[in-house]
Amino acid sequence: MELKTMFKVSAVAVALVLAGCGGDINITPTVNDNSTVNNPPSNGGDNGGDNGGDENPCASYEASGETVQGTYDSSSKICTYSTTFVSAAKPLTVDVTLGTDLVHYFKSSLAVGQDCNTSQGCSVDMDGPTLTVDAGATVVFDNAASRVQINRGANIEAVGTLAKPITFTSANAIAALDSVGSGPSPQDWGGVIINGFGITDQCSDAERTAGSCNAESEGAVSYYGGNNNQDDSGSLKFVKIHYAGGLPAGAEVGNDLNSLFLNSVGSGTEIDYIDIYAGYDDGIELFGGAVNLKHIVITDTQDDSLDIDAGWQGNAQFVLIKHGSVKNASGETLNMGNGGFEADGRKGSSTAQAPASAPHIANVTVITTDEMSARDDDPSLAMKLDDFINATFYNMVLKKEAATQTWCINYSGDAADEIVTNRASIKSSIAACAALSATGKETVTTASGTTTVTEWFTKDGASEVVNGSDTVLANNGFSTSAEVTVTPTDMTTVNSFFEATNFIGAVAASDTSSDWYKWAKAAFDNANDE
Repeated sequence: MELKTMFKVSAVAVALVLAGCGGDINITPTVNDNSTVNNPPSNGGDNGGDNGGDENPCASYEASGETVQGTYDSSSKICTYSTTFVSAAKPLTVDVTLGTDLVHYFKSSLAVGQDCNTSQGCSVDMDGPTLTVDAGATVVFDNAASRVQINRGANIEAVGTLAKPITFTSANAIAALDSVGSGPSPQDWGGVIINGFGITDQCSDAERTAGSCNAESEGAVSYYGGNNNQDDSGSLKFVKIHYAGGLPAGAEVGNDLNSLFLNSVGSGTEIDYIDIYAGYDDGIELFGGAVNLKHIVITDTQDDSLDIDAGWQGNAQFVLIKHGSVKNASGETLNMGNGGFEADGRKGSSTAQAPASAPHIANVTVITTDEMSARDDDPSLAMKLDDFINATFYNMVLKKEAATQTWCINYSGDAADEIVTNRASIKSSIAACAALSATGKETVTTASGTTTVTEWFTKDGASEVVNGSDTVLANNGFSTSAEVTVTPTDMTTVNSFFEATNFIGAVAASDTSSDWYKWAKAAFDNANDE
């Protein structure tokens, strides 16, 4: 059990502390000390594990005179946290830190802050608790519904380093926790959800004005949305998210959790140096908001790698995407990869306050296969455009060696006019695709006019469409080849978020020493080694 000291609170007090926000009264727990406590009090009591006399380094917190702490196995450096410590039904309401160089094993969801649908009489704590994850920590789960869930008003500060990244993964990736010995597989756990106060088209202007926006998340129900696209939900930096994308019990097939869910997350939030591998649903999915992304690697994710929806207004730079295959716990080879990008403009109703998704995305490499995905038997594509998307893509490299059953770019009728009118556009990019578009969809015709996918891709006069066999990647398989001569767009003229580059694609041919090169290489090599 978790360590409990001081004295036991009454049943009535416990009930008050655990009261959810779904009732008529919003109750804030009373605590003795809101600061993080990494070690238990020196009272000679049970330390919750066989420590051989060592102090317990597991996370703990105090609430109403009671200290609750994970149990510690010093032989494996594993801290275990049961539902007594935290769950979706019992979220953390005080600041907690997960310490460095430990495995933190959660038997349920790691929920932070009270989830609240304000239409049901509760209110959101705008200054909620913070989950801090120290560099070098590993956080693991063993259930398809278990997830990290940062609710509105709460924050996460998970800032690793290149040498000591933070890892969120399957418990089966830890030998001491893999009782079967089959190793980790996609869908072993849920993933990371961050719910913010940003703008989503899933709410109306009236709801946003009244502060009553409560968009409902996919996979596992939680609530997000508001009217602040500058909202700050914390930081994820030098973070790995592996083997996620679980399907909660009772959920419909296809309503899976994503590796990283960014629901109406604002631009005050930092998302930088992220490595997502072997997720069963999308790698990163964005529902509205304006959070920016930088230094992102998404490899061998089953569904879409980067999924844009519901009016996202952010930016992204340095994105490496690779489709491939993994083996599951049964030893089966799964073809991984659907869309490199699934770019949707709308999910609800667009308004002037909540326009269609219009991100600027630069320095991207998407490497696809000619396989059909194990998830839904859909093709491995570089880009899928839908629902009135207004995105602009710059400095991209798209690669597809063979195309007997796949192609690079797909579009729906709801994106056709955006292509014809160039509201969705490509600049300073190269497509080395054995087939650029599906047979019969090479020409796009709407009331606004007619173009071809090739004409659209090269409309800026700088972009090129070449053969799938042409060399556009360096020998390492992911950097841009020095043979590519497309002149990049200077992204500093687009937005101050962007860095100036002298190359297109995610990684420069000449770069072998930057943190970004090392991060991308480690993630790419890991995917190829599995």
